[in-house]
Amino acid sequence: MNAEQITNIIRRRRTIKPNQFSDRPVDPSIIREMLENANWAPTHGMTEPWRFSIFTGDARRRLAEFLAATYKAITPPEAFKPNKYEGTSKNAMLAPVVIAIGMKRQEIEKIPELDELQAVACAVQNMHLTAAAHGLGAFWSTNVAAVSDEMREFTGLGEKDRALGLFYLGYPDCPWPSSHRQPVDEKVRWLNE
Repeated sequence: MNAEQITNIIRRRRTIKPNQFSDRPVDPSIIREMLENANWAPTHGMTEPWRFSIFTGDARRRLAEFLAATYKAITPPEAFKPNKYEGTSKNAMLAPVVIAIGMKRQEIEKIPELDELQAVACAVQNMHLTAAAHGLGAFWSTNVAAVSDEMREFTGLGEKDRALGLFYLGYPDCPWPSSHRQPVDEKVRWLNE
């Protein structure tokens, strides 16, 4: 193992939104690798709570129509924003691949839900790092329609399960973004006694 390579890919990972994607298709073998790496995320009690629904090709249009209709149906009139309504469906068509992220709740609920949510987040991070290693941009969106009960049902999850958003994936049609972080020492306390 090479720690420097791992460090580089972690620090290179970026959120790149669908309006910055080209229409270049994503090889299914890369998607499969991303999903397999997601499957190796930490999982308390070995519940493996992550669930994914992959939308490509014409299925994206069905997703786009669902997202727009859901946004309109669940958003109170005073909070409705036409640009959000349009963007909700538009993003699904701009990304060559959209992955709906879900959390399957353990039937006996022995493992706390927070642990399950964190396991799914780790799985998504593994997907994001794998995408970056292949030069793919990605964006995890948690808009109101993407995390709704309607989305949970749309993707075939059960009543105790949760829809946790959409993971948009595509090749950037722009230079790879740069980023920065504040010094880690501002966020850390070392306790030795």
